[in-house]
Amino acid sequence: MRLVLLFVDGVGLGEDDPATNPLVRAQTPSLRRVLGGRPLAGRALVETSEASLVPLDAQLGIPGLPQSATGQTALLTGENAPALVGRHVTAYPTPSLQKLLQARGLFPLLRRAGLPVALANAYTPEYFAPPQGRRRRHGAFTLNALQAGVRLRDVDDLRAGQAVYHDLTNAQARLRGAAVPLVTPEDAGRHLAAVAAQHALTVFEFFLTDLVGHRRIPEDSTEVVERFDRFLGAVLDEVDLEDTVVCVTSDHGNLEDERTDGHTANPVPALLVGAARHRIGARLQALTDVAPACREALGAGGLP
Repeated sequence: MRLVLLFVDGVGLGEDDPATNPLVRAQTPSLRRVLGGRPLAGRALVETSEASLVPLDAQLGIPGLPQSATGQTALLTGENAPALVGRHVTAYPTPSLQKLLQARGLFPLLRRAGLPVALANAYTPEYFAPPQGRRRRHGAFTLNALQAGVRLRDVDDLRAGQAVYHDLTNAQARLRGAAVPLVTPEDAGRHLAAVAAQHALTVFEFFLTDLVGHRRIPEDSTEVVERFDRFLGAVLDEVDLEDTVVCVTSDHGNLEDERTDGHTANPVPALLVGAARHRIGARLQALTDVAPACREALGAGGLP
């Protein structure tokens, strides 16, 4: 079995209201196809002939709004990261979270089990060479991949169709000086599928959703959702869903409620597509269930 984990930052399950929820307002034929015509909204468990949608608790019993560092650490380790540090931690993992990721993170544990894993995101040269005198801080996914010795992909991989840039079109990479072609979201989806065909676990991190939810970038939220939907549709069309499960999930709510530019306490989705999806979905209730379920489905559930 292969697993494709599409991490979509800052997406919760909000109200089925196009006035406030771009996930409902946007044209999302790929999502609606697998969800039986429904949008990615609401707090109900959904089961169709093609997919399972499981709402995941992102708050994990800790007061306050879920945040990125602890939410992503919980997602990757299966440990209640906000409970362990006593609060929800934003942005980058603290030293204690870094140690937890090193010990229990999905990337190192699967590598320890001898499984091929990939982080499909491409990074531009400036990421590898931060400004003089500054130390590069990594988000949880990038950090955990590096902790496992997973190679970060670069613009050469992007040109070869063996990586995906975070905007799904390479436009931002080109603005940063990278000599790469513009591609469509569908092209990006096919490139991700090509990477996934070579690995037991392939992860892609899409964070424009969180940035637009915080109104930090001049992008239209509806367009960002539609761009991701086009990408997802190509991934689903290209991978073999008989032996591959595609999982779309997040760390906390944000984008789904335009009445605020901050995080929400909404549950986050675990959208699972593929014939073997019940091997993962049957045990999901919270962020902390994702990593153990993925490990078990990939045959690495017995690792300490």
